[in-house]
Amino acid sequence: MDKLRNYDVSFSGLKTGKHEFRFEIDKEFFQLFDTEQEFTNPRISVDVFLDKHSTFLEFETKVSGTVELVCDITNENFDYAIENEIKVLVKFGEEYDDSEEEVITIPSNDHAFNVAQLIYENVALSIPMKKISPNVSDEDLAILEKFSPKENKEEEEPESDPRWDALKNLKNKN
Repeated sequence: MDKLRNYDVSFSGLKTGKHEFRFEIDKEFFQLFDTEQEFTNPRISVDVFLDKHSTFLEFETKVSGTVELVCDITNENFDYAIENEIKVLVKFGEEYDDSEEEVITIPSNDHAFNVAQLIYENVALSIPMKKISPNVSDEDLAILEKFSPKENKEEEEPESDPRWDALKNLKNKN
């Protein structure tokens, strides 16, 4: 995790109370992770708010900025504004444990918490499943609607098998 050291938030020398940290994220940040991205050209500001208590830490990570997506309909690139926030409670224990969704346990002797994974997840959760450019014309949407499969509103009632009907009658008599 040495490559992510720039995203350590050191809390050991901080007083109890609220603290703020700011990061600027671009494509180099996402290259630190060995995953393929659904977006390109990220320009993202990250505000990390730390509320330090005597026995635990509260982190609030807010991301805002733009990424470039490829439209699912027209296959053209477009800028998409993202904005999201994640809150996490960090408590101290024997060893690192992130099995709970909103609570992370870190070893008691740690003096810093790395927020890189929180930032990464926050941005990833901001990307929509359907990527539709605001420049898609009404004509394109009409053509797409014309050729998309239609739901059959009239559900056909399955033909009953007389052998099963006889068994159902036995069930109804009891």
